[in-house]
Amino acid sequence: MSAKRLIISGRVQGIGYRDWMVIKARGLGLSGWVRNRPDGSVEALIAGDTAGVEEMSRLCRRGPRLAEVTSIAEELCDAPEEEGFFRLG
Repeated sequence: MSAKRLIISGRVQGIGYRDWMVIKARGLGLSGWVRNRPDGSVEALIAGDTAGVEEMSRLCRRGPRLAEVTSIAEELCDAPEEEGFFRLG
């Protein structure tokens, strides 16, 4: 199992980024969560098989139709204890 924490910056709040990410992550069979941050970025924890995590990371660089992703900071982390992918907040 692989797990990453992502901080996604750009125009990513108020455009459905979190809902889009929930749909994509669940489709890839990933666990984790996604939430807005006060600084206007989106934070996510994605965990699952390595191929799925890498695909989700790749998809996040583009995001949903109205997104304008300027950068993504990634770091390896521990997988969540709970299975499933959820939107927080």
